[in-house]
Amino acid sequence: MATLTGKTAVVTGSTSGIGLAYARALAGAGANLVINGMGDADDIERERAGLERDFGVTAVYSPADMLKPAEIAEMVALGERTFGAVDILVNNAGIQFVSPVEDFPVEKWDAIIAINLSSAFHGIRAVVPGMKKRGWGRIINTASAHSLVASPFKSAYVAAKHGIAGLTKTVALELATSGVTCNCISPGYVWTPLVERQIPDTMKARNLSKEQVINDVLLHAQPTKQFVTVEQVAELALFLCSDAASQITGANLSMDGGWTAA
Repeated sequence: MATLTGKTAVVTGSTSGIGLAYARALAGAGANLVINGMGDADDIERERAGLERDFGVTAVYSPADMLKPAEIAEMVALGERTFGAVDILVNNAGIQFVSPVEDFPVEKWDAIIAINLSSAFHGIRAVVPGMKKRGWGRIINTASAHSLVASPFKSAYVAAKHGIAGLTKTVALELATSGVTCNCISPGYVWTPLVERQIPDTMKARNLSKEQVINDVLLHAQPTKQFVTVEQVAELALFLCSDAASQITGANLSMDGGWTAA
């Protein structure tokens, strides 16, 4: 697996969930980190300090707002100033909103496209010159099963994730001879605290047991009837950073329990 000692990774949306798992996996391989995301300041500091304590790396926090291109560029610049380079970029920040298309609030559409898609473009744009100059880099975008298939009432999210898949391919082709790879990971339903917290309300609203909510609602689309774990997603990202994955670029790697095989 990848040995990333001396490398620096910027991971957006990394204060919890999949993003934090990415950060921990990369730190475990020796990478220094710029973490980013929303949350309580004390909780964020606890996670940042924990990365340093647990893995013996240096981790700094950027409060960059993924709606603001200038702040995304400054987040990358922070990594370059602090560590001398940004070698790995993981675009993971994302939000969701569910509504029929005719009622979809315009401001929600704009925010989802900005955070789930455009922020990845701005981050990539900022890291590519340094990666090309050094002849090595890894860009990993968190997509979704919804980069390959659609679900009703998620027009902005599905559009953004399809866009991430296309952006990934385009960047991979542009950087194909540079030593820089660009790939996306498309998880299905991942077991996170956010998902877990939804279960009691769904049980009450639908008069279902916990097992029925998990199997008949949350995992309806996943043939394995098992959640993906954040650690599994992070381990795939770590593999993509390895020399063994140097010829994997422009790929959309599904990790969805068979959802998109149907």
